[in-house]
Amino acid sequence: MTGTTTSPDLAAVTAVLRRSQDAWNAGDGAAYGACFTDDATDVTFAGTVYQGGAEIGRAHQALFDSFLKGTRLTIEIVDFRQYGDTAVVVTRGEVAKGTPKKLGKLATYTLVRQAGGQWRIAAVQKTKHKPLMEAVSFAFQPATRPA
Repeated sequence: MTGTTTSPDLAAVTAVLRRSQDAWNAGDGAAYGACFTDDATDVTFAGTVYQGGAEIGRAHQALFDSFLKGTRLTIEIVDFRQYGDTAVVVTRGEVAKGTPKKLGKLATYTLVRQAGGQWRIAAVQKTKHKPLMEAVSFAFQPATRPA
């Protein structure tokens, strides 16, 4: 994961995302699920919705033991915004065996600071970036291009 930390909260949030990445890379579903709140929501790239850290960990362990065996998660923080005890983080990333050629997926994380000051992931939504579709949209409707 890349990104610089400039505040204690950004550093703590980055550490949670790094722990989730390390758990993924180790194929450790329990450690991955522990990065989430007990009532977290994980909307996967495939559109599956998991509820709660325990279910997220259990389901990901099954994935790590099969379809995602030996994969590595790469995450780069694109945007960080904090609202009191809540942080919204947009990342660019990829799951691949080895080093990815590009970071073609985006994820929006909502993290919360819980009692005792520990940050955990409360929600994540993952989306594949579709540059061709985006370019067509911008060409036919330039007002859709972000600032």
